[in-house]
Amino acid sequence: MRGMKAGKILTGLALAATAWNGWAQTAPGDVKAQVMALLKASQKSRGFEAAAISPDGKLFAYAGWSETGSQVKVAAVSDPAKTLAVTARTDDKERCSEGRVAWAPDSKHLAFLSNCASDGHAQEDVFVAALSGEVADGHAKAAVTQVSAARGEVGYPTYSPDGARIAFLYVEGATRAAGALAAMKAWSGVIGEDGIEVQRIATVDARALKPMKPEFATPATLHVYEYDWSPDSRALAYVAANPPGEDNWWVAKLYTQALGSEAKTAPKVVFDPTRTTGAMHGLQIAVPRWSPDGKHIAFIGGLMSDQGSTGGDVWMVASSGADAEAGAVDLTPDRMATPAWMTWADDRTLFVSELRGGRSELVKMTIAGDAASGTVTTSFGAPVYTLAGTVGDGRLRLSVSAARDHKTFVFTASSFSHPPEVYLARTMGTMGMGFAALTQLTHANDGVASDAGALWGRTVSVNWTNEGFHVQGWLYLPKGFDPEQADGAKKYPLIVLVHGGPAAAMMSRWGVGGSLNAASFSALGYFVLEPNPRGSFGQGEKFTAANRKDFGYGDLRDILKGVDTVVARYPVDENRVGITGWSYGGFMTMFAVTQTTRFRAAVAGAGLSDWKSYYGENSIDQWMIPYFGASVYDDPAVYAKSSAINYIKNVKTPTLVVVGDRDGECPAPQSFEFWHALRDEHVPTRLVVYPNEGHGFVNPEHRVDVLVRAAAWFAEYMPAS
Repeated sequence: MRGMKAGKILTGLALAATAWNGWAQTAPGDVKAQVMALLKASQKSRGFEAAAISPDGKLFAYAGWSETGSQVKVAAVSDPAKTLAVTARTDDKERCSEGRVAWAPDSKHLAFLSNCASDGHAQEDVFVAALSGEVADGHAKAAVTQVSAARGEVGYPTYSPDGARIAFLYVEGATRAAGALAAMKAWSGVIGEDGIEVQRIATVDARALKPMKPEFATPATLHVYEYDWSPDSRALAYVAANPPGEDNWWVAKLYTQALGSEAKTAPKVVFDPTRTTGAMHGLQIAVPRWSPDGKHIAFIGGLMSDQGSTGGDVWMVASSGADAEAGAVDLTPDRMATPAWMTWADDRTLFVSELRGGRSELVKMTIAGDAASGTVTTSFGAPVYTLAGTVGDGRLRLSVSAARDHKTFVFTASSFSHPPEVYLARTMGTMGMGFAALTQLTHANDGVASDAGALWGRTVSVNWTNEGFHVQGWLYLPKGFDPEQADGAKKYPLIVLVHGGPAAAMMSRWGVGGSLNAASFSALGYFVLEPNPRGSFGQGEKFTAANRKDFGYGDLRDILKGVDTVVARYPVDENRVGITGWSYGGFMTMFAVTQTTRFRAAVAGAGLSDWKSYYGENSIDQWMIPYFGASVYDDPAVYAKSSAINYIKNVKTPTLVVVGDRDGECPAPQSFEFWHALRDEHVPTRLVVYPNEGHGFVNPEHRVDVLVRAAAWFAEYMPAS
């Protein structure tokens, strides 16, 4: 229930806007023209695919997007303006992709992924650049060697601590991207048995002089999601489950495995959430990180609705696996924030990247006491930074790249008013709030921010309380709207944009990054509220778990209270309030119009109309057990309670429904069912099914079409002027 990478979205949509032939022929000409102009203007900004600082803290590498794809560059922290291009390209004008950078321990070698050298750019492989000369004085060179000869999907390369090998996630013979976002295969054969593709950890010699066939390090019986090297380079820690991988992440376990032939070395279960009787029972794990002394493994554990959308508490378990069912210790209990990523600085110190009330923070956590005796305590220092923006280094949610001494961190960051760039943060001397506390390393988007003011409105963080919960959200103001100079008599329409998940959060980020996006609606003259109701990340685990067995009820009340808050503070026309969202946001859209007539128009993207039938249709049914408490066959009533289809006769709101025909997360029949019911009830509706699309649309023309259709739908039923 997620979307594509922001850089790829921005580039793809902008390019599509230039060449798009137009599916939405029924869209009013002025609406279509405005959307196309906005998307075309977004070509001015460039996204980033990855960023990493060298272990010695002197160099940084990044992959930036342009019209010809992405390319890796290296620069000195001391003089970031002088860059060295690192590439496997043979033609600078041909479109291909390079990224996923990883430094070797010696800070002189850089691994990256590239599809630029393969026929038709169909295959990514691991390449290593050997750096020589001084980057800062412009005399550096990079000798690039292909070290893997893969035949399938490759991801997330990482050097072993001794620098001898490079590990990566590998799906040999892959016919589709791993995970549930990609378009599902056409149904055929023995379902659940034929054509299962397993993601494993593979390694190659980091010093290879020619492409080598990857060597598997993990068995074919386990689908691996995330991993980490042991500090002695002799073992791996990883989160894995039995295939099929897109379904079983919600019951994944934490394993360790000594390197060697998988036939001789069996993986060891270090922690099993399905068997523990503690607070982690039935919950999800991610981001395994081995302590420097090798004695412990930290991980993020909590209620998570999607693999890749990480949030929870920081937990720690003995790497020996002495008590795989009950040995994990919660290091951040009752923390009013959502940790999503961390890195060990030493055996007693972790730096934790977390979301707190809509802001990204990096905090230092110190561990005291003894885990074996149950006397562990933690303390937190002042944040290294607090940013009303979105950060990442291209690996995991909120991940940042750390130098070996953990005094310097590099990452990409953006916000509603700051286009993406690569930034540096230090643990000493620059602690503070906002972008001003960071050191900007790249200037790919200089001048773009000032242009944005002419494209969409500015944003503010809004907060409200409801039923004992503190709720935060983001509000886009209409393009050109100035609260201090507003005409008190003029009223504006409002669109509520609900995020997917539900365990996710709307964060401040740049641009038009999706089919249904707030910046575009703001540009068309709407207020846009992006709420983070109960069930979201950012307020701690209790808040994230507050919608269990209650989908659509408490979270909708939080959203409606947010609408009341906005209406009370801004000139919003209460008779022109609409709602939209994708995935869980699509469900909330479908459910909301059955519960209230507050919304005058709705656009449901990849939604869910009937939780009972959904349980047997989707490819990820394991995610539902932690939320509903039982399978649909054991407790059908709890599923029926939140099914929009059961209240369909209440709907009066005109609703546009869009979905991909090969969506495995939210299958198309759910949208068909809702549209069919609305049609029979004589409610204005339209269903659009996009061919060869999964849950995350990849065809830029389809993404543009969704946006144009949504804008036209709102323009028809609640026009901006």
